Amino acid sequence: MNDFWIACGHHLLDRDESGGLCITDEFLKAYFARPELIPPDEACPVERRLHRALLASPRRPVSAEEIEAIVDADARENWRLVLAFRDLLVRHPTLEQAYLATVRSGTTNDLPPLFVNQLVHVILRNALDGSDDPFVLRAAELFFRPQRILPQEQALLLGDEEVVGGQTPTPVLSLMSMLGVVTDAELDVLREDNADDYWRRSDHFDMAFDLTAGGRGPAALAQAMARWISHLLGIDVSIEPLHELRDARLTWYVGLDADATRLGDRLWHGEQLDDRSAGRVLSLFRLTFADTSAAADEMRGEPVYLILSMNADRKLRMKPQNLLTGLPVKHLEMAT
Repeated sequence: MNDFWIACGHHLLDRDESGGLCITDEFLKAYFARPELIPPDEACPVERRLHRALLASPRRPVSAEEIEAIVDADARENWRLVLAFRDLLVRHPTLEQAYLATVRSGTTNDLPPLFVNQLVHVILRNALDGSDDPFVLRAAELFFRPQRILPQEQALLLGDEEVVGGQTPTPVLSLMSMLGVVTDAELDVLREDNADDYWRRSDHFDMAFDLTAGGRGPAALAQAMARWISHLLGIDVSIEPLHELRDARLTWYVGLDADATRLGDRLWHGEQLDDRSAGRVLSLFRLTFADTSAAADEMRGEPVYLILSMNADRKLRMKPQNLLTGLPVKHLEMAT
Protein backbone atom coordinates (compact mmCIF):
# COMPACT_ATOMS: atom_id res chain seq x y z
CA MET A 1 0.00 0.00 0.00
CA ASN A 2 1.34 3.43 -0.93
CA ASP A 3 1.94 5.95 1.83
CA PHE A 4 1.28 9.65 1.32
CA TRP A 5 1.47 12.99 3.17
CA ILE A 6 4.21 11.66 5.41
CA ALA A 7 5.15 15.19 6.43
CA CYS A 8 1.85 15.72 8.31
CA GLY A 9 3.26 13.55 11.08
CA HIS A 10 0.46 10.96 11.14
CA HIS A 11 2.98 8.24 11.97
CA LEU A 12 3.72 10.06 15.25
CA LEU A 13 0.13 9.64 16.46
CA ASP A 14 -1.74 6.74 18.05
CA ARG A 15 -5.29 5.65 17.24
CA ASP A 16 -8.14 4.74 19.53
CA GLU A 17 -10.49 1.78 19.05
CA SER A 18 -12.71 3.84 16.72
CA GLY A 19 -9.79 4.93 14.53
CA GLY A 20 -9.49 8.48 15.86
CA LEU A 21 -6.05 10.08 16.19
CA CYS A 22 -4.72 10.30 19.75
CA ILE A 23 -2.13 12.88 20.67
CA THR A 24 1.37 11.70 21.61
CA ASP A 25 4.36 13.39 23.16
CA GLU A 26 6.27 12.82 19.93
CA PHE A 27 3.70 14.77 17.93
CA LEU A 28 3.72 17.64 20.41
CA LYS A 29 7.52 17.78 20.42
CA ALA A 30 7.43 18.33 16.66
CA TYR A 31 5.70 21.66 17.32
CA PHE A 32 8.21 22.72 19.94
CA ALA A 33 11.00 21.88 17.49
CA ARG A 34 9.66 24.42 14.99
CA PRO A 35 12.21 27.06 13.96
CA GLU A 36 9.99 29.85 15.34
CA LEU A 37 10.19 28.33 18.82
CA ILE A 38 13.88 27.46 18.96
CA PRO A 39 15.39 30.23 21.09
CA PRO A 40 17.99 32.28 19.20
CA ASP A 41 21.40 33.01 20.67
CA GLU A 42 20.16 36.25 22.20
CA ALA A 43 17.09 34.68 23.85
CA CYS A 44 16.58 35.27 27.55
CA PRO A 45 17.20 32.48 30.11
CA VAL A 46 13.46 32.11 30.82
CA GLU A 47 12.69 31.25 27.21
CA ARG A 48 15.61 28.86 27.01
CA ARG A 49 14.49 27.02 30.15
CA LEU A 50 10.91 26.81 28.91
CA HIS A 51 11.96 25.38 25.56
CA ARG A 52 14.15 22.72 27.19
CA ALA A 53 11.42 21.81 29.65
CA LEU A 54 8.77 21.37 26.96
CA LEU A 55 11.01 19.25 24.77
CA ALA A 56 11.53 16.99 27.78
CA SER A 57 7.88 17.06 28.91
CA PRO A 58 5.61 18.46 26.16
CA ARG A 59 2.43 18.31 28.29
CA ARG A 60 3.99 20.33 31.11
CA PRO A 61 1.67 23.07 32.42
CA VAL A 62 2.88 26.58 31.63
CA SER A 63 1.55 29.54 33.60
CA ALA A 64 0.75 32.95 32.18
CA GLU A 65 3.39 34.40 34.50
CA GLU A 66 6.02 32.17 32.96
CA ILE A 67 5.18 33.43 29.48
CA GLU A 68 5.11 37.06 30.67
CA ALA A 69 8.64 36.63 32.01
CA ILE A 70 9.99 36.09 28.48
CA VAL A 71 11.72 39.29 27.40
CA ASP A 72 11.03 39.25 23.64
CA ALA A 73 7.45 40.22 22.72
CA ASP A 74 7.36 38.18 19.52
CA ALA A 75 8.59 35.12 21.38
CA ARG A 76 5.87 35.60 24.01
CA GLU A 77 3.20 35.69 21.31
CA ASN A 78 4.59 32.59 19.58
CA TRP A 79 4.54 30.67 22.84
CA ARG A 80 1.00 31.78 23.68
CA LEU A 81 -0.26 30.57 20.30
CA VAL A 82 1.45 27.21 20.27
CA LEU A 83 0.56 26.45 23.89
CA ALA A 84 -3.09 27.33 23.28
CA PHE A 85 -3.05 24.90 20.35
CA ARG A 86 -1.31 22.25 22.46
CA ASP A 87 -3.89 22.64 25.21
CA LEU A 88 -6.71 22.24 22.68
CA LEU A 89 -5.25 18.96 21.43
CA VAL A 90 -4.54 17.61 24.91
CA ARG A 91 -7.99 18.56 26.17
CA HIS A 92 -9.78 16.13 23.81
CA PRO A 93 -9.48 12.36 23.42
CA THR A 94 -8.76 12.61 19.68
CA LEU A 95 -7.64 15.22 17.17
CA GLU A 96 -10.94 14.73 15.37
CA GLN A 97 -12.86 15.69 18.51
CA ALA A 98 -10.60 18.67 19.09
CA TYR A 99 -11.19 19.95 15.57
CA LEU A 100 -14.93 19.38 15.63
CA ALA A 101 -15.27 21.10 19.01
CA THR A 102 -13.40 24.08 17.59
CA VAL A 103 -15.50 24.44 14.45
CA ARG A 104 -18.74 23.94 16.34
CA SER A 105 -17.83 26.68 18.78
CA GLY A 106 -16.78 28.99 15.95
CA THR A 107 -13.34 29.56 17.47
CA THR A 108 -11.19 28.51 14.51
CA ASN A 109 -10.35 32.18 13.98
CA ASP A 110 -8.69 32.16 17.40
CA LEU A 111 -6.02 29.80 16.07
CA PRO A 112 -3.36 30.62 13.46
CA PRO A 113 -4.52 29.34 10.03
CA LEU A 114 -1.24 27.41 9.88
CA PHE A 115 -2.26 25.27 12.84
CA VAL A 116 -5.84 24.78 11.64
CA ASN A 117 -4.63 23.67 8.19
CA GLN A 118 -2.15 21.25 9.74
CA LEU A 119 -4.91 19.77 11.88
CA VAL A 120 -7.13 19.33 8.82
CA HIS A 121 -4.17 17.83 6.97
CA VAL A 122 -3.49 15.09 9.49
CA ILE A 123 -7.18 14.31 10.10
CA LEU A 124 -7.72 13.99 6.34
CA ARG A 125 -4.71 11.68 6.18
CA ASN A 126 -6.49 9.48 8.68
CA ALA A 127 -9.86 9.72 6.91
CA LEU A 128 -8.28 8.78 3.56
CA ASP A 129 -6.04 6.05 4.94
CA GLY A 130 -5.92 3.18 2.48
CA SER A 131 -7.02 5.31 -0.47
CA ASP A 132 -5.39 4.23 -3.72
CA ASP A 133 -6.70 7.05 -5.93
CA PRO A 134 -4.22 9.93 -6.42
CA PHE A 135 -7.00 12.09 -7.88
CA VAL A 136 -8.98 11.90 -4.62
CA LEU A 137 -5.86 12.70 -2.61
CA ARG A 138 -4.93 15.66 -4.81
CA ALA A 139 -8.51 16.92 -4.58
CA ALA A 140 -8.31 16.66 -0.79
CA GLU A 141 -5.35 19.05 -0.79
CA LEU A 142 -7.91 21.81 -1.42
CA PHE A 143 -9.07 21.33 2.18
CA PHE A 144 -5.83 22.60 3.69
CA ARG A 145 -3.75 24.19 0.91
CA PRO A 146 -4.86 27.46 -0.77
CA GLN A 147 -4.99 27.15 -4.55
CA ARG A 148 -4.48 29.54 -7.44
CA ILE A 149 -6.43 29.31 -10.68
CA LEU A 150 -3.96 28.76 -13.51
CA PRO A 151 -4.55 30.50 -16.87
CA GLN A 152 -5.98 27.99 -19.34
CA GLU A 153 -8.55 28.48 -22.06
CA GLN A 154 -10.00 25.00 -22.25
CA ALA A 155 -9.52 23.69 -18.72
CA LEU A 156 -9.97 24.76 -15.10
CA LEU A 157 -6.57 24.06 -13.53
CA LEU A 158 -5.58 24.65 -9.92
CA GLY A 159 -2.04 24.99 -8.66
CA ASP A 160 -0.88 25.11 -5.07
CA GLU A 161 -0.64 28.77 -4.07
CA GLU A 162 2.63 28.35 -2.21
CA VAL A 163 4.28 26.49 -5.07
CA VAL A 164 2.86 28.66 -7.88
CA GLY A 165 3.71 31.77 -5.89
CA GLY A 166 7.37 30.87 -5.96
CA GLN A 167 7.78 30.06 -2.29
CA THR A 168 9.33 26.86 -1.03
CA PRO A 169 7.27 23.90 -2.21
CA THR A 170 8.02 22.14 1.05
CA PRO A 171 4.91 22.09 3.31
CA VAL A 172 4.92 25.06 5.67
CA LEU A 173 4.28 22.82 8.67
CA SER A 174 6.04 19.53 8.15
CA LEU A 175 8.87 17.40 9.35
CA MET A 176 10.80 18.23 6.18
CA SER A 177 10.55 21.96 6.72
CA MET A 178 11.66 21.53 10.32
CA LEU A 179 14.79 19.87 9.00
CA GLY A 180 15.36 22.66 6.51
CA VAL A 181 14.79 20.49 3.43
CA VAL A 182 13.85 22.44 0.28
CA THR A 183 13.25 20.95 -3.14
CA ASP A 184 12.76 22.40 -6.61
CA ALA A 185 9.17 22.19 -7.80
CA GLU A 186 8.07 21.14 -11.26
CA LEU A 187 4.36 21.73 -11.75
CA ASP A 188 2.73 18.96 -13.80
CA VAL A 189 -0.99 18.45 -14.28
CA LEU A 190 -2.16 15.24 -12.61
CA ARG A 191 -3.34 12.89 -15.38
CA GLU A 192 -4.01 9.21 -15.82
CA ASP A 193 -0.59 8.65 -17.39
CA ASN A 194 1.36 10.27 -14.53
CA ALA A 195 -0.93 9.51 -11.58
CA ASP A 196 1.58 7.09 -10.06
CA ASP A 197 4.02 9.99 -9.68
CA TYR A 198 1.76 11.44 -7.01
CA TRP A 199 2.93 8.95 -4.40
CA ARG A 200 6.53 10.18 -4.41
CA ARG A 201 5.51 13.84 -4.82
CA SER A 202 2.59 14.05 -2.36
CA ASP A 203 4.55 16.04 0.22
CA HIS A 204 5.71 18.61 -2.35
CA PHE A 205 2.21 19.67 -3.50
CA ASP A 206 3.61 20.31 -6.96
CA MET A 207 1.02 18.65 -9.19
CA ALA A 208 -1.70 20.83 -10.72
CA PHE A 209 -5.30 19.65 -10.48
CA ASP A 210 -7.85 19.69 -13.30
CA LEU A 211 -11.25 20.71 -11.95
CA THR A 212 -12.90 21.06 -15.36
CA ALA A 213 -16.61 20.20 -15.24
CA GLY A 214 -17.34 16.69 -16.49
CA GLY A 215 -13.78 15.52 -15.83
CA ARG A 216 -12.16 13.37 -13.19
CA GLY A 217 -11.45 16.27 -10.84
CA PRO A 218 -14.94 17.22 -9.60
CA ALA A 219 -15.81 13.56 -9.00
CA ALA A 220 -12.60 13.11 -7.01
CA LEU A 221 -13.37 16.16 -4.89
CA ALA A 222 -16.87 14.81 -4.28
CA GLN A 223 -15.38 11.56 -2.96
CA ALA A 224 -12.96 13.42 -0.69
CA MET A 225 -15.80 15.50 0.76
CA ALA A 226 -17.93 12.42 1.38
CA ARG A 227 -15.04 10.70 3.22
CA TRP A 228 -14.48 13.83 5.34
CA ILE A 229 -18.14 13.96 6.39
CA SER A 230 -18.31 10.24 7.10
CA HIS A 231 -15.13 10.26 9.17
CA LEU A 232 -16.05 13.22 11.36
CA LEU A 233 -19.83 13.04 11.57
CA GLY A 234 -20.48 9.35 11.04
CA ILE A 235 -22.98 10.16 8.30
CA ASP A 236 -22.89 8.53 4.88
CA VAL A 237 -23.68 10.87 2.03
CA SER A 238 -23.59 10.73 -1.75
CA ILE A 239 -22.13 13.75 -3.54
CA GLU A 240 -22.34 14.24 -7.29
CA PRO A 241 -20.88 17.04 -9.40
CA LEU A 242 -23.25 19.25 -11.38
CA HIS A 243 -22.58 21.27 -14.52
CA GLU A 244 -24.78 24.14 -13.34
CA LEU A 245 -27.43 25.03 -10.81
CA ARG A 246 -30.11 25.67 -13.43
CA ASP A 247 -33.59 24.49 -12.44
CA ALA A 248 -32.38 23.44 -8.98
CA ARG A 249 -34.56 24.40 -6.03
CA LEU A 250 -32.03 25.89 -3.64
CA THR A 251 -33.68 24.58 -0.48
CA TRP A 252 -30.35 24.30 1.34
CA TYR A 253 -26.82 25.15 0.28
CA VAL A 254 -23.33 25.16 1.75
CA GLY A 255 -20.66 27.55 0.54
CA LEU A 256 -17.34 25.70 0.52
CA ASP A 257 -15.44 28.98 0.85
CA ALA A 258 -16.22 32.52 1.97
CA ASP A 259 -16.92 33.80 -1.54
CA ALA A 260 -19.18 30.86 -2.35
CA THR A 261 -21.19 31.55 0.80
CA ARG A 262 -21.75 35.14 -0.31
CA LEU A 263 -22.79 34.00 -3.80
CA GLY A 264 -25.13 31.40 -2.30
CA ASP A 265 -26.73 34.07 -0.11
CA ARG A 266 -27.43 36.17 -3.18
CA LEU A 267 -29.01 33.22 -5.00
CA TRP A 268 -31.02 32.35 -1.89
CA HIS A 269 -32.56 35.81 -1.92
CA GLY A 270 -33.54 35.42 -5.57
CA GLU A 271 -30.85 37.64 -7.01
CA GLN A 272 -29.61 36.94 -10.52
CA LEU A 273 -25.83 36.74 -10.64
CA ASP A 274 -24.08 38.90 -13.21
CA ASP A 275 -21.57 37.24 -15.52
CA ARG A 276 -18.60 38.33 -13.42
CA SER A 277 -20.03 36.87 -10.22
CA ALA A 278 -21.27 33.70 -11.91
CA GLY A 279 -17.82 33.28 -13.44
CA ARG A 280 -16.31 32.89 -9.99
CA VAL A 281 -18.20 29.64 -9.41
CA LEU A 282 -15.74 26.80 -9.96
CA SER A 283 -17.83 23.73 -9.13
CA LEU A 284 -21.30 22.74 -7.99
CA PHE A 285 -22.35 19.57 -6.22
CA ARG A 286 -25.54 17.90 -5.02
CA LEU A 287 -25.41 16.06 -1.70
CA THR A 288 -27.98 13.51 -0.57
CA PHE A 289 -28.12 11.55 2.68
CA ALA A 290 -27.88 7.77 2.49
CA ASP A 291 -30.16 7.64 5.53
CA THR A 292 -32.74 10.37 5.11
CA SER A 293 -33.59 10.21 8.83
CA ALA A 294 -30.19 11.78 9.53
CA ALA A 295 -31.36 15.01 7.91
CA ALA A 296 -33.39 17.66 9.70
CA ASP A 297 -37.11 17.00 9.34
CA GLU A 298 -37.71 19.93 7.01
CA MET A 299 -34.94 18.68 4.71
CA ARG A 300 -35.80 15.00 4.63
CA GLY A 301 -35.56 13.82 1.03
CA GLU A 302 -34.27 17.19 -0.18
CA PRO A 303 -30.76 17.57 -1.63
CA VAL A 304 -28.13 19.96 -0.33
CA TYR A 305 -26.19 21.98 -2.87
CA LEU A 306 -22.49 22.67 -2.40
CA ILE A 307 -20.87 25.68 -4.06
CA LEU A 308 -17.15 26.16 -4.64
CA SER A 309 -15.80 29.45 -5.96
CA MET A 310 -12.69 31.59 -6.35
CA ASN A 311 -12.19 35.10 -5.06
CA ALA A 312 -11.49 38.26 -7.06
CA ASP A 313 -7.77 37.42 -7.06
CA ARG A 314 -8.48 34.04 -8.70
CA LYS A 315 -7.56 32.15 -5.57
CA LEU A 316 -9.42 29.40 -3.74
CA ARG A 317 -9.37 29.02 0.03
CA MET A 318 -11.69 26.17 0.87
CA LYS A 319 -13.31 26.01 4.33
CA PRO A 320 -13.80 22.30 5.09
CA GLN A 321 -15.45 23.15 8.41
CA ASN A 322 -18.48 24.35 6.45
CA LEU A 323 -19.15 20.75 5.46
CA LEU A 324 -19.45 19.88 9.14
CA THR A 325 -21.37 22.85 10.46
CA GLY A 326 -23.46 23.76 7.42
CA LEU A 327 -25.29 20.51 6.77
CA PRO A 328 -28.90 20.17 7.96
CA VAL A 329 -28.29 17.12 10.13
CA LYS A 330 -30.19 16.01 13.21
CA HIS A 331 -27.31 14.72 15.29
CA LEU A 332 -23.80 16.09 14.97
CA GLU A 333 -22.10 13.11 16.56
CA MET A 334 -18.57 12.11 15.67
CA ALA A 335 -17.67 8.80 14.14
CA THR A 336 -14.26 8.73 15.80
